[in-house]
Amino acid sequence: MQQKGAIQIIEWEDLDKRKFYSLGVFMTLTTRATVYPASLIRTRLQVQKGKTLYSGTFDAFCKILRAEGVRGLYRGFMVNTFTLISGQAYITTYELVRKYVSQYSPSNTVKSVVAGGAASLVAQTITVPIDVVSQHLMMQGQGEHLTRFKAKPKLMLAASKRSLTFGQTRDITVQIFAADGFKGFYRGYVASLLTYIPNSALWWPFYHFYAEQLSLLAPSECPHLILQALAGPMAAATASTITNPMDVVRARVQVEGRSSVIETFKQLLAEEGVWVMTKGLSARIISSTPTSVLIVVGYETLKRLSLRAELIETRHW
Repeated sequence: MQQKGAIQIIEWEDLDKRKFYSLGVFMTLTTRATVYPASLIRTRLQVQKGKTLYSGTFDAFCKILRAEGVRGLYRGFMVNTFTLISGQAYITTYELVRKYVSQYSPSNTVKSVVAGGAASLVAQTITVPIDVVSQHLMMQGQGEHLTRFKAKPKLMLAASKRSLTFGQTRDITVQIFAADGFKGFYRGYVASLLTYIPNSALWWPFYHFYAEQLSLLAPSECPHLILQALAGPMAAATASTITNPMDVVRARVQVEGRSSVIETFKQLLAEEGVWVMTKGLSARIISSTPTSVLIVVGYETLKRLSLRAELIETRHW
């Protein structure tokens, strides 16, 4: 018998897949648009040497807004929207692997760790080439001296902002391919896997753990969605803190064109000390907090709205 107040997880077999995918695209796009500026700031903070350009997250936000305007906070966003594909691949893989693992283990922690890691592996294989181009676009403007590739300057004539955006994307893509070939688009792939697989594998079990603990503390009539919305950022802060050192290495490998994860790690420690591994952490937590709230509220709402008709009355919000 289910414990009073306990949160019941909606599993893959409970969903109407047509509703799930159609609503999922909208949810993913909204989330990415909301948190993209913080991701851009995090990338610039991680790539800069010491504090040569920005002293922190708020300083970076103010300087970018002042020098480049709102558009500066969304450099590379149009390219980044292609990660909608990886977002759908992620949630599909997570739910399917979770279902598969449940045949061998009833433990929610085991299912979450394995499914989260597998989902991240699939998603990163799709995402890394998009990220490589997107991150070089993020560094244009004030940070362009820190990147190997620069978009060609274009006159703002009658051309639309859209053509300017895609012109820069084309410039960066051509330069990456000319310099490094196809493998250039997978630069930092290993570093990305070492960052995001642990992050994803940690986030899900911590999310369920915090949600369960909060459900024990909260009154039984408290909406589960509120508890889950609180558990998401707590899980994100925990996972981000643990995996941030590898995220710094990943950003340097992808933007500076380094080839060795281990050598990059050693060089960063030698040049900037151990505190280099905390670079961008505050920006990462700041971006992951609303991201987690949006993802959790959006994803759990999405799953409830996508429930098969006969199960709708069986779930407490």
